[in-house]
Amino acid sequence: MINLPEVVTTAQAASWWLDEPVKSDWPWGNFWAHWAIFSVGIIGIVLGVVMGFIWFERRFIAPMQLRIGPNRTGPFGFLQPVADAVKVMMKEDIVPATADKAVHFLAPILIFVPVLLMFAVIPVQNGVGLIPDLNVGVLFIVAIGSIETVAVFMAGYGSNNKYATLGAMRSVAMMISYEIPMGLSVIAVLLVCGSLSMQTIVIEQTVPFALLLPMSFIFYFICALAELQRTPFDLLEAESEIIAGYHIEYSGMKFAMFYLGEYAGAIIQSAIIVTLFLSGWKGPILPPFMWFVIKLFAVFGMIVLMRATWPRVRIDQLMGFAWKYMLPLSLVNLLVVAIEIILLDGDAIRWWLVPVNLAITGALLTGWAGMFKLSGVAKAKGGQVES
Repeated sequence: MINLPEVVTTAQAASWWLDEPVKSDWPWGNFWAHWAIFSVGIIGIVLGVVMGFIWFERRFIAPMQLRIGPNRTGPFGFLQPVADAVKVMMKEDIVPATADKAVHFLAPILIFVPVLLMFAVIPVQNGVGLIPDLNVGVLFIVAIGSIETVAVFMAGYGSNNKYATLGAMRSVAMMISYEIPMGLSVIAVLLVCGSLSMQTIVIEQTVPFALLLPMSFIFYFICALAELQRTPFDLLEAESEIIAGYHIEYSGMKFAMFYLGEYAGAIIQSAIIVTLFLSGWKGPILPPFMWFVIKLFAVFGMIVLMRATWPRVRIDQLMGFAWKYMLPLSLVNLLVVAIEIILLDGDAIRWWLVPVNLAITGALLTGWAGMFKLSGVAKAKGGQVES
């Protein structure tokens, strides 16, 4: 017969173990063993999840576009990403004769490797990660993430192709434009919780920051789409624009690195959003890491849904939206958060602030959008008078 008290005791012990932080020298009291296990685990999990997400995106979007999606390779087409990977690895690596060989070779590496490095400071649950409680974790992510901008320009410049260079310059201009409101959105989070540690930010979220700081959450999500060059900001790689963008001269495994970098970037941005705005691993009943995984899939699902439903924007709309709309509102949002912190003596993590901040966000977004609408109408009338 089952002894109920023993079952309850075992469940409590398991819950205690899941909530306990993993020491930095686990296992065997050796930091280097800890580093090796988590590094290999991060690489393996990221590659596996990337292939799973590629399949998920194709199957998810297919019915929305009246298609079937992958269905031939493996059950439900689940092995299609594996078949694609094998096909890409068998393709010839063609390098333009006049290309800068070193720069052309390094660009795809610098696209993919920084994404893996950013996973080092992501806490899957309390204390679980390579260095989840790094006291400058947010700064580490911002610094490592900026390498991608350099890599994009290297890909265009190293190809010695005018179209690739133009595509790279447009991509760099877009990425820099959206990094500014993205950084301001993160600063609002840092002001509220008072720490640069990703783990501490999760611990401090007694109220999910997606509710407490709705404008920061919305702007960060939009900026993440722009940084990933995903719909509706993927026009820089669209066939209707400057050919295929900065990686037009890449083939074989080098092109696969760009492809891996895009999906791995979507995973890390989803993980950052979960950590900064969705309370990380926190949740009832289920083990903490399961909540992190569920939230990660939910955010990635939103990214895929955007691709299935939103049209591309023009380059002038894209740049104007960043500088004329998101940047000023990000500064206003930062000012509002700072005022709340001063008025509440540094304790701005309160549930009653949620409806207040939601109302402020709605008023600012609609008010600023209304100003653009009025200015557009005024310009149109002025043009009619002149004509």
